[in-house]
Amino acid sequence: MSGLRSTGLVWVEIDGTAPDHNLRQIRAGAAPGVLACAVIKSNAYGHGALTIASLLPSAEWFGVNSLEEGLELRAGGITRPILLLGHVPLSALDAALEAELRLTVYNAETVERLAALATATHPARVHVKVDTGTSRQGVLPADLEAFLRLFKDRPNVLVEGISTHYANIEDTLNHDFAALQIRRFEEALVTVNRTVGSPPYVHTACTAAALLFPNTHFTMLRFGIGLYGLWPSRETLLAAREKGGAVPDFRPVLSWKTRIAQVKTIPEGSYVGYGCSYRTTRQTVLGVLPVGYSDGYDRALGNRAHVLVKGRRAPVLGRICMNLMMVDLTDVAGARLEDEVVLLGSSGEEKISAETMAEWAGTINYEIVTRISAFLPRTVV
Repeated sequence: MSGLRSTGLVWVEIDGTAPDHNLRQIRAGAAPGVLACAVIKSNAYGHGALTIASLLPSAEWFGVNSLEEGLELRAGGITRPILLLGHVPLSALDAALEAELRLTVYNAETVERLAALATATHPARVHVKVDTGTSRQGVLPADLEAFLRLFKDRPNVLVEGISTHYANIEDTLNHDFAALQIRRFEEALVTVNRTVGSPPYVHTACTAAALLFPNTHFTMLRFGIGLYGLWPSRETLLAAREKGGAVPDFRPVLSWKTRIAQVKTIPEGSYVGYGCSYRTTRQTVLGVLPVGYSDGYDRALGNRAHVLVKGRRAPVLGRICMNLMMVDLTDVAGARLEDEVVLLGSSGEEKISAETMAEWAGTINYEIVTRISAFLPRTVV
């Protein structure tokens, strides 16, 4: 399949101006001097990490999940600060320090290992994560002071940041739990300031928090989904509108395309695809597309989704295969072999958004774009 990919049968197009535009839209409501950490983990939510990093001149920091992602950015020439948001194996911490990557910490073992590796000339710069209610990574508030005391006699491990993450700030119009988390974090800040001093980088705000709650901004915004021109949820959009201020003008960054690999006419009553899940009710012009669930096109989209050909919608017929899918071209006049097909994006006046695909697949827009195969070429247009 690698040979097929190089011929441009399936590809992703990236709007070269949209990422930084979206960053500035999110940042517009922040106070002067608040930094922007652009989260480009998971291959920049499927958009291509190095590509997106090169299109974000306004971002002072980058956030990634893993050591491998951080090293990829460094190898690609990215010199700006990079914060690793996920766990780094104890055995790999030396590589993180060598690459001058910032680390999110919440385990005593990580601090102890860093203390053994760091030096005065090459200190470890860490961001302590507080679990204020998400019950994922992080130090519980009750354990925070004891954890911070681990740094007292380890001068080469510098606490330069403190952070948390919100559990229920996107998918609801009731923000009581988010308000509780904010209060818990503010109390944690008192403990941090008393124990190790005031760190320069205090960050809690994802896209939704950055847009809705100025009191979450602190000294750095840390946002992802909005960079890609996607709203975190309908509720976030509604809440932003209800605030009465300027609503960000997000521009989707990504379009996903393929080409028709075969056109043929099949009789009425023909079964299409595995499991005979679709049977034609008329003579049908069938288009075979060289894309499937191995490329990230969700299997749940079979018999539900549409694609765009020549500005017209073409229904998906049958199950999505590993490398192929079929569509109904009967009502698309003049469709021919190797015509362009839009899986996600616009054609003429028609549009298929990540949100629409997510509804069809029973998931969220995050998953739709993030699961697009990293092996597909990303082209900046």
